[in-house]
Amino acid sequence: MARKAYPRRARVTGTLMLLVALGAAGCTGDPAAEDSPDAKPAGGEATTAQAEPGKYQTLPQPCRAVETGTLDAMLPGLAQLGQEQRQKAYEGTSSVTYDSDRRTGCRWKVDSADAGHLLRIDFERVVSYSASVSDDARAQAVYGDRMKEADLPRPSDPREEQPERRADDSAKADRDEARATAPADDEAGQGASPETSQKPGTGTAKEKETGRTEEPADETVDPSAPAEGLEPRLLQELADDAFIDDQLTTSSSGSGQRTVTVVFRTSNVIVTVEYEAQPKWVTEVPDSASMQEKARELAGLLAERLSDV
Repeated sequence: MARKAYPRRARVTGTLMLLVALGAAGCTGDPAAEDSPDAKPAGGEATTAQAEPGKYQTLPQPCRAVETGTLDAMLPGLAQLGQEQRQKAYEGTSSVTYDSDRRTGCRWKVDSADAGHLLRIDFERVVSYSASVSDDARAQAVYGDRMKEADLPRPSDPREEQPERRADDSAKADRDEARATAPADDEAGQGASPETSQKPGTGTAKEKETGRTEEPADETVDPSAPAEGLEPRLLQELADDAFIDDQLTTSSSGSGQRTVTVVFRTSNVIVTVEYEAQPKWVTEVPDSASMQEKARELAGLLAERLSDV
């Protein structure tokens, strides 16, 4: 009887080993695992949301981006050059870059008998290397840094200004209420400062001596600051974002050098126009309004040229 049991035990053991082998080979599925939200697709790779790429994948040739007529207007010294020299000056000088699909630039420098002028343009295509940040968002951050360098405040969210506005309104209401009660306090000789409580006919010793009332000194006007309306500011009508900067410095020779810079962003490309003028005479100062107008016109033309890329 014992001898007949051995073969039966061997058959049972063999069946169990076969079932274990099939289970290890993955023949049995797990429905819960298949329905899990973390389960990978049939391809074996998990899907992740990718940020959108920027609109521009290449850049224009910068030294061909400015027409000769624009160069004539911005670089008056061209008219004083011979034909061969003028043609060479039109070609400009390319900026040295390591990747012309990411950054390109060109510069033109022409001197005349009255002044020296320099024009420089720069194209930068911004690329985000983060899957969760788009090229446009990264370009906005780079543009914001350029604004910060120019001491221009970043545009703020109107929703963030509401609490401050409410606080300002409350403070204004308090000041109005204080002014309304001020006359009664002044009559009693209380609550008024020495300047506001001074009675007619009284004054400082110097005013009594001369018989004249001293006028407050005029504020010092910075001659290097642009006129009102020409100060560094945002440009609402140009591209997605834009600003203009205007700086007047004194060179080693004593003459004033004005630099007007226009920076604008369209999608994931940031364009910079830098326009400099330095008169030969110390007494002359480059005209801010004229230089800003020319720099803005060129920036508008470059924005149109970029849209054709």
